[in-house]
Amino acid sequence: MVYKVVAIVLYFAMMLAIGGIYYKKSNSLSDYILGGRGLGSWVAAMSAQASDMSGWLLMGLPGAIYFSGLGEAWIGIGLAIGTYLNWLLIAKRLRVYTEVSGNSLTIPEFFENRFKVKGGAMRLVSGLFIFFFFLIYTASGFSAGGKLFEQIIGINYQVAVIISAAIIIAYTFMGGFMAVCWTDFIQGLLMIFAIVVVPIVTVFALGGMATARELIGNAGPAFNSLFKGSDGSSITAVSIISSLVWGLGYCGMPHILVRFMAIREAGMLKKSRRIATIWVVISLFCSCIIGLLGHVYLGEGALTKATSETVFIVLADRLMPAFIAGVIISAILAAIMSTADSQLLVVASSVSSDIMPKLLKKDLDDKKLVWVSRVTIIIVSIVACIIALDENSSIMNLVSYAWAGFGSAFGPCVIMSLYWKRFTYKGALASMVVGGLTVIVWESLKTPFGLYSLAPGFVLALLAGIAVTLMDGEPDEQIQNEFDKVQKQLSEN
Repeated sequence: MVYKVVAIVLYFAMMLAIGGIYYKKSNSLSDYILGGRGLGSWVAAMSAQASDMSGWLLMGLPGAIYFSGLGEAWIGIGLAIGTYLNWLLIAKRLRVYTEVSGNSLTIPEFFENRFKVKGGAMRLVSGLFIFFFFLIYTASGFSAGGKLFEQIIGINYQVAVIISAAIIIAYTFMGGFMAVCWTDFIQGLLMIFAIVVVPIVTVFALGGMATARELIGNAGPAFNSLFKGSDGSSITAVSIISSLVWGLGYCGMPHILVRFMAIREAGMLKKSRRIATIWVVISLFCSCIIGLLGHVYLGEGALTKATSETVFIVLADRLMPAFIAGVIISAILAAIMSTADSQLLVVASSVSSDIMPKLLKKDLDDKKLVWVSRVTIIIVSIVACIIALDENSSIMNLVSYAWAGFGSAFGPCVIMSLYWKRFTYKGALASMVVGGLTVIVWESLKTPFGLYSLAPGFVLALLAGIAVTLMDGEPDEQIQNEFDKVQKQLSEN
């Protein structure tokens, strides 16, 4: 236990040190929430993917496969495809457009600048959606941290949630965007190390690759087939679509999109795309393998549905020397923290840039806005902690709700804003409202037909944006000229 705690404390100390380094460097709002657009290819790629995957990668997905079988891997397939397409189709265009369109620092600000509106409705509505859905998303991170500490150290779950939240708040509060990105870069390296090492060690513990393959094969098609459920029945087309559609969510994730906006030069994104794609494919593959290996190593029934999300922790604890197990546990913390810190920062930037100026109806200077951001981080963390205190809450369920919300509210709007010259402000607002509310209603109805709420939310948001735009007048000449300017810059690069 001492060795594990030492490893975890060293990891925490390193994260806090990075926060301290960037505390004095974050003097302006641009520095605090976008790092002055100074990210390199590696940091942009690794921080985007680390902030993307969260505790879901090392706890949620392996746990789902451990308990229900390989049929749960369709989500991973959808996410791998979505990651690549997001970098290919959205990243460069968004980086160029946000700089051309008023040097936008946040996604809501980009929408307002893109459509040349000053009424504030767009930024206020998008800011409120960000606030609501990130509360749920951040709660999933705190819940994962609580379950981790409870499992490893044996402390009360509620106390564990508060401890994990306090560490994340500290370095995000201090250093802002650059602290978050550099900690995410280190966390991304730590995550890939852990998620590759644990299955390798487990295979050796089982007696080698041939034995492991045989044991997985003997578990039967209900466990090791992509097309069978845990009860042996065939997985329905609706279930597969519900899993694959997760990939659509990427184009609406503010905490990922902001990495595209912050890279130093648009030309660096090609290298970042390759790094990010390799990272995510390896990570998702190994995450699925951990669920399979955990099932045959620990035995069916060793973990219940409620505790299956700890399969990665249990394997590391049983198979690794104490200090290395501590490093592996730190990787799970890294997965949790790298997402939660990014989410807190996006909420803070939205409140300081999009909500407060509209509510106060006056501009605040940069130093005041930075402190508004920091206070927001604390408030959001407290509310997210309260949500996470229910130890029966599922990491997977919390993440899926928030993921659907962002993917539907912002995804279609981002795509049409970047690719459709004719797209109008009213169409964008309609798309955002319809997408976000559809998810909230669909989830409150307990996902009718078993269809993941992102599917109807995304489709209806897309249709609403198209329909309202076609009924609206054409955008003015300034908007169309700016769109053409972006197209020209993209073709030149």
